Amino acid sequence: MQSRIPQQPAAESGPYRAELDARLSAELASVVSGARRRALRDGDRQIDTAHLLHSLLESDPDVRAVFDSGPQVARLLGYLVQRSIGYGLRWQSTVEDSGAVPMVTEAGWSPVAAGAMEDACERAVLRDDSRACGLDLLAAVVADPQSRAVEVLGRAGVDAGGLLARIEAGFDEYAGGGDAGC
Repeated sequence: MQSRIPQQPAAESGPYRAELDARLSAELASVVSGARRRALRDGDRQIDTAHLLHSLLESDPDVRAVFDSGPQVARLLGYLVQRSIGYGLRWQSTVEDSGAVPMVTEAGWSPVAAGAMEDACERAVLRDDSRACGLDLLAAVVADPQSRAVEVLGRAGVDAGGLLARIEAGFDEYAGGGDAGC
């Protein structure tokens, strides 16, 4: 009998993964591992931005703090759980793509999620940090209005644009003197 859970792609353990892991804080590397496990468990072909969002919310208190309220986070997590047990079925075996310039990614990442990971690392550099944190990734994930994470946020009643503005305002507060809660 064939397993319903796809095998971890070989490229996920290769040089791309090692290079990416070196650019992430320990906490964010744990978030990425959680998103990878969630995608595999859910039977999804690739890690997408909704998997990243779910893992960020579960494990990063700085990420949860930028939302309007505890009930908003609870509603969002409830929606993400529903997605993983049923709603997400319409997304299985499809590739998350915002329609921007086509991107070739290593196996295991949707093009949008791979772009968000790169953007998170670039945001860290702009903060004069060599490693991206959860808030860097959250900002990158919500910056693409066509991402699955933004769709999930909208369905849960969260304004992605307002969320991005709060994240960026927080980074501005810490500019030059800190790590923006990372």
